[in-house]
Amino acid sequence: MVDYHAANNQSSVGGVQTYMEQENDWDRDLLLDPAWEKQQRKTFTAWCNSHLRKSGTQIENIEEDFRDGLKLMLLLEVISGERLAKPERGKMRVHKINNVNKALDFIASKGVKLVSIGAEEIVDGNAKMTLGMIWTIILRFAIQDISVEETSAKEGLLLWCQRKTAPYKNVNVQNFHISWKDGLAFNALIHRHRPDLIDYDSLRKDDPVTNLNNAFEVAEKHLDIPKMLDAEDIVGTLRPDEKAIMTYVSCFYHAFSGAQKAETAANRICKVLAVNQENEQMMEDYEKLASDLLEWIRRTIPWLENRTQEKTVNDMQAKQEDFRDYRTVHKPPKVQEKCQLEISFNTLQTKLRLSNRPAFMPSEGRMVSDINGAWHTLEGAEKGYEEWILSEIRRLERLEHLAEKFHQKAAIHESWTDGKEAMLTQKDYETSTLSEVKALLRKHEAFESDLAAHQDRVEQIAAIAQELNELDYYDSASVNARCQKICDQWDVLGALTLSRKESLERTEKQLESIDELYLEYAKRAAPFNNWMEGAMEDLQDMFIVHNIEEIQGLITAHEQFKSTLSEANKEREAIQAIQAEVQKIAQSNGIKLSGANPYTTITPESIDNKWEKAMAMVPLRDNALQEELNKQNSNDTLRATFATQANTVGAYIQAKMEEIGRISIEMNGTLEDQLTNLRDYQTTILSYMPEINKLEGCHQLIQEALIFDNQYTSYTMEHLRVGWEQLLTTIARTINEVENQILTRDAKGISQEQLYEYRASFNHFDKDHSGALMAEEFKACLISLGYDVENDKQGDSEFARIMGIVDPNGSGAVTFQAFIDFMSRETTDTDTADQVIASFKILAADKTFITAEELRRELPPDQAEYCIARMAPYSGPDAVPGALDYMSFSTALYGESDL
Repeated sequence: MVDYHAANNQSSVGGVQTYMEQENDWDRDLLLDPAWEKQQRKTFTAWCNSHLRKSGTQIENIEEDFRDGLKLMLLLEVISGERLAKPERGKMRVHKINNVNKALDFIASKGVKLVSIGAEEIVDGNAKMTLGMIWTIILRFAIQDISVEETSAKEGLLLWCQRKTAPYKNVNVQNFHISWKDGLAFNALIHRHRPDLIDYDSLRKDDPVTNLNNAFEVAEKHLDIPKMLDAEDIVGTLRPDEKAIMTYVSCFYHAFSGAQKAETAANRICKVLAVNQENEQMMEDYEKLASDLLEWIRRTIPWLENRTQEKTVNDMQAKQEDFRDYRTVHKPPKVQEKCQLEISFNTLQTKLRLSNRPAFMPSEGRMVSDINGAWHTLEGAEKGYEEWILSEIRRLERLEHLAEKFHQKAAIHESWTDGKEAMLTQKDYETSTLSEVKALLRKHEAFESDLAAHQDRVEQIAAIAQELNELDYYDSASVNARCQKICDQWDVLGALTLSRKESLERTEKQLESIDELYLEYAKRAAPFNNWMEGAMEDLQDMFIVHNIEEIQGLITAHEQFKSTLSEANKEREAIQAIQAEVQKIAQSNGIKLSGANPYTTITPESIDNKWEKAMAMVPLRDNALQEELNKQNSNDTLRATFATQANTVGAYIQAKMEEIGRISIEMNGTLEDQLTNLRDYQTTILSYMPEINKLEGCHQLIQEALIFDNQYTSYTMEHLRVGWEQLLTTIARTINEVENQILTRDAKGISQEQLYEYRASFNHFDKDHSGALMAEEFKACLISLGYDVENDKQGDSEFARIMGIVDPNGSGAVTFQAFIDFMSRETTDTDTADQVIASFKILAADKTFITAEELRRELPPDQAEYCIARMAPYSGPDAVPGALDYMSFSTALYGESDL
């Protein structure tokens, strides 16, 4: 398609206006002829739609669809390439008139005199005026710029048709009406430019309908010229409408003008653009892959940083299992994507250098260094999350242990206090004898001793509740309520105990008799009873340990407790002897005992029963401690097993990292041999993966056993995972460097001997074997190769130029790949911006600018749109509407260096 917009504003405005005035002086009465009006409606509608479709719209009824002025303004913008004033979106008549006036003013601004055409008539849907207005637009933007041998517009178009159809029999074009009725002229125009589309010799002059339909269908299908006429209308009309024929024929002129001239130039541009499109696709792929990986990292880090606490150990272990699944299932594919991202980036940069294009700079935040930074943050979050899970499991174990201990002690205390308030509030001493009152007083003193002995348990209960609160125990409310109830009851017991003691002391003067043996029994039985209760409580106490030293400490304490049992048994026998002495005295003196010790509720039977229970608990405690000792011994074996494997794997990874460093510097043989050796070496490394998996299995057993330290090795699973990933990435990066060297060699035509020479020179000056030359090392290397970069003004300037090529980012180091690229650029030649500019100049007919229609006509659709989207508007003194600057675009393809 051609540029309808690029009207030559520098042409003779007076001559054009005269012609326009003549054409505007058309016979409006004749337009009302139904046949002519039908032809103009169809032709003008199709012509308008051929332009409106570029903006994704069309019209159905030419006088109705232009009434509000919106599509009329859009049509003028499309065909002129200029922006009109902003349209009014209102639905009122005044808004429609204003929009149409804006369109008419724009037409008038192009030097067109509008005769008897007003906005009100267009808004009212006046068919005659609307068709006249569209014809005026067609004349100005589609026909006015046609020029053949100093004739223009209608005469030029007629002369062009006569010359193109002159060799064809039965064709004699003298006008734009009856000369076209038999359809042969249309077919001749197509055959003259595209003989492959028309079999002209098979056409017959006496079959005009077939001839016309054939031309219309071929033009629509192969030339992108919409069908604007009906064969039956043309044949059935004595004199076809001249304006409809001119409109349709002008489309052929624009379609065929200059087609063959641009074919060669288009091929060169296509080649250059194909390279650019391939590079841009790689850039888009890199951007998408980088964006997806960063998005995955962005979504994963908040999950790893989530520190929402759980209520139980099982809940936290479920989180631990989720984290293990993330490590083994979700993360490995992302590690591969990260490695592929670096390889794609390096390959793209190599291709850009080989095609003499500027280096690719990813969008902000998507550099390889940004990916590595985000990955480092992710791994830091992983480490913190794993440490938090383990610490939370330890905390919850501690909480569950404390909570169970609290409820156990509380239950024992509540059992002891049961009925104590009723006992302390009774008034039995008011009706008792002196001896009974004294007995009650001694009994109360024994109770006070018992109460004091229980004070420690109450304090322990309160301390445990306080610790649970400080550790944020999830059920602290019920613990606090139970603790508060115990403390309140304890205060009541204290007050009641004091009150009862005062009452007994008031009557103590009346009490003189007391059974010393009973009293002694009570005083010795109470602490012994409390000791037994404490011993049973300790024997039932739960424990949690993490190593052999802790369990051995518990075993030692238990052995010390067992060593005191013989003395405790002697005390029990002594207490029982007191009771036996009471029975003996009573029998010898004929005393009838009431059966109960008035000073204590602790009976000899209860002491014996508790003693038997305590003795039965000792072997159970022995078994529990021994089981825990066995468990800790098993855990220690797991630590040793993991340490043995970890030390082996760690040494293997370290050795291989050093070995790949030496290989990357000391590689011999052809590049293909080096690539084969590296891939074989990579296969060897990957064959070690079962050892890594074996170590992962051992590490899982350690975590399941809740082992948190290992004194047998300095390696952790996290360190080994990172080392393994770095080893695989280093091998893949080294393979990629050799592939890029092969790509450079093949693209630039560098011989194997030259590559050896470059590698030998580079390695000679790479004293630290770092794989990169510092500035002074690189200068020495250039001097050895014959470059004049000595320490003088000219040499420094030349060296600065070269450093700008090999180190565009100013890092101060030159990699081997950059060194090869520089040497290859110095010894080879490529397409230049000047060649591309010359090609565009051919397409533009020697103009200093080019139009979108010329690009679409000469280039494939996707590459034409590619150029249009990236070319800046041309602003030279000879600029026309829609002109594009192809010179700046061509130089931009090769970067500033080719300017």
